[in-house]
Amino acid sequence: MNGQGQLAIIGSESLPVGWFPERDDLDAAVEISRAAILDSGIDKSEIDGVFFGACLGSELVEYQLTFGRMVDELGLGRNCSFNAQFNAGGGTLPLMLKAARGMIMAGHGDTFLIFHTQSWSRVQTKLSPEELIRFFRENGGQYEEWEFPYGMTYNALIGLLAQRYIYETGTTPEQIAAAAVSHRTWARLNPHARFRKPMTIEDVVNSRMVADPLHQLECNVLSDGASAFIITSAEKAKKGFGRKPVYVLGEGAAGCTHFSPVQKPDKDLSRLPGIGPATAKALGEAGVKLKDIDVLEAHLAYPVLALMELEEIGFCKRGEAGAFIMEGNTLPGGKLPISTYGESLSEGHTGMGCIFTALYESVLQLRGEAGERQVEDAKLVMYTVGGGAFMVFDALVLGKELSS
Repeated sequence: MNGQGQLAIIGSESLPVGWFPERDDLDAAVEISRAAILDSGIDKSEIDGVFFGACLGSELVEYQLTFGRMVDELGLGRNCSFNAQFNAGGGTLPLMLKAARGMIMAGHGDTFLIFHTQSWSRVQTKLSPEELIRFFRENGGQYEEWEFPYGMTYNALIGLLAQRYIYETGTTPEQIAAAAVSHRTWARLNPHARFRKPMTIEDVVNSRMVADPLHQLECNVLSDGASAFIITSAEKAKKGFGRKPVYVLGEGAAGCTHFSPVQKPDKDLSRLPGIGPATAKALGEAGVKLKDIDVLEAHLAYPVLALMELEEIGFCKRGEAGAFIMEGNTLPGGKLPISTYGESLSEGHTGMGCIFTALYESVLQLRGEAGERQVEDAKLVMYTVGGGAFMVFDALVLGKELSS
């Protein structure tokens, strides 16, 4: 990535994740957007465009946001030139950053508000039980006629992946459970996390079986959340505004190959082939090595995927990630802190909002503002997401200083 195309995050905000049926999506969006603008130190008149992630299950909110409700609420109308909705599942936020970068490089502006709001608790009040079942079925990344009649769900899908991964690598259920415990350990230090009760490996493997070998404490729970960022050019960020900026030093994407995992070109459910090329490209653009990364902020929703990702990226050899995690390397004080916000398993799964809270945590770590979970002297963070049914992967390298 050349210097002209480098981005900076100069403002950020996120609300606590949980179950808040009294918290309206629009109210949450306005609150975090105002806070992110205040955090950035810029005047709102400097915002050239508003990008937001789709608010699933709330057609009214999506309609109002698409037609400029946030521009109106924040009083941006005199200067704001763009307002757009994005939806690419887990790949949404990186896509929004690409759009902002393109706008900046084309000379169509230099500062953008990016946000997402999601209230799953309110979705449940708007749909009948039958409509709710159909909603999740139709948004499940599977073929309705070929897979759902046989009981396929996201949990069942992960069960299949985990079974094959265990068979291929010799990884044990206890080692996979250790990843869940790692996420919970970090979540206990995160005041925004929904699930903070202490959890052990024994608790995980003794919890109810959901989709063999997936246990109840390895399944994420849909939750409400909202996050916002102010994005600008690295050049503008040098002028200094509010907090010290966090720079997007490198970015990579790969693996956009299928709708359902049964269509994977390699036919191997035990691999995540897109994440390796995506992270390699991000590292190359940033001009750094894998060994330089201080923190891995990953969103892949289930603990077994954390093991698979460590191996596909190259932090561990094939089949060794389970032992790596069991040894405590991903815990506070470990060699490679992972998902220091608690991941969607313990922070709470906010749909595509998880990719926003993971970026918010990345910003906090690089600013040195993560409180009890702060990783000492964190200079480089790798941020990774997997979208849809693991059909697209994106990675960012974020840093405190601009690369040369």
